[in-house]
Amino acid sequence: MKTSDFLIRHECPQCGAPATLAETDRVFQCGYCKVRSCLLQKDFFRYVIPHNAEDQDILYVPYWRFRGSVFSCFSDGIRERFTDLSHLAIESSYFPLSLGFRSQALKLQFLSPETTGHFLKPTLPFETAANCFNEESSIKPLLYQEFIGETVSMIYAPFYLKEEKLYDAVLNKPYPITPVSFEKEKESKPDWRIRFIAALCPNCGWDLQGERNSLTLHCLNCNCIWHTGEQCLTKPDFAAMPATWEDAAWLPFWRIRADVSEIRLDSYADMIRLANLPKIASKEEDNMPFYFWMPAFKVQPQSFLRFAHNMTVYQPQDELAHELPKGTIYPVTLPDTQAIQSLKIHLAGFIKPKKTLEEKLGEIRITHRQSLLVYVPFQNTHHELIQPDIIMSVHKNLLAAAKNL
Repeated sequence: MKTSDFLIRHECPQCGAPATLAETDRVFQCGYCKVRSCLLQKDFFRYVIPHNAEDQDILYVPYWRFRGSVFSCFSDGIRERFTDLSHLAIESSYFPLSLGFRSQALKLQFLSPETTGHFLKPTLPFETAANCFNEESSIKPLLYQEFIGETVSMIYAPFYLKEEKLYDAVLNKPYPITPVSFEKEKESKPDWRIRFIAALCPNCGWDLQGERNSLTLHCLNCNCIWHTGEQCLTKPDFAAMPATWEDAAWLPFWRIRADVSEIRLDSYADMIRLANLPKIASKEEDNMPFYFWMPAFKVQPQSFLRFAHNMTVYQPQDELAHELPKGTIYPVTLPDTQAIQSLKIHLAGFIKPKKTLEEKLGEIRITHRQSLLVYVPFQNTHHELIQPDIIMSVHKNLLAAAKNL
């Protein structure tokens, strides 16, 4: 699967030096002053496509952009695919319906109050636009569909009116359709600005460590983790499973406790029966609470479900240590909100028999109760990370390719 990040032109918030960020960047280090900063995101990022019409009155038109994995559940299995699409965020017959490859081909800029021009107000909710990305099948009935690991953003494309014609402000070429006059009340200047804060530990002031696409940063001085929230850095609960070997590499997983309607899934024994595993549930397993285990890192769609299935079926019972593990720690790139969102499609992967899946999947409701970030140790080999107890391996190329997801 080939993926491509679009690039954003920006300036260092400390010294003003020019910088180029990737869409997935959450930590930025200036190449000039070397100061590290965290990007805070309240809801979704907003960008503008730079125009080439300096002497024109620019009109910015909003587009939703969705990038992530789409999981579609049918009676005979789950179909996964990666998608990268854009859709017009207003109802219009004369603007292009999508941006095509423009968002990947051009360097974008963060929207700011200083951006000059007229902005059309988005009137199409993302949920409505997302229906255009849904899987359609005329052969098999679709039981359930979910978007996982998505990156949602809004991109403003530049246009201008000249001699009663609509022009593309990037190519300075007219469109064949002449629009009606725009109503001023439909214009709305977005009051939004990207926010940076210093990547320093709020507890002790030490430099926080983490890769540029990581949602969590580590303080090696006071042995804690900080999550880049909407307004500030927040301190999530975390733990680590014990490693019985040296030079371990640690992959993050979300351990999630949830209530599931329509079916009984409170204990490990309940899961054994529901998934029709080749073993007899013991009385001890009837008292073991059931947890969903979901990757806290983005990977290709089919690998995401496989890792979740292996961890959930294994149900680790190790005593957890509430301190940062020593060794290579892979970044958290999938928030718990999206992991929770994926629980139903994950559940559909092990419900047996198929008749139960068809009858109950549409009625099942999952209510989140508790999440814990758990670092799981893997043996660090040349090409793979191997978990011998769970019998699971992760190829390093898979993790490297996922940095652009």
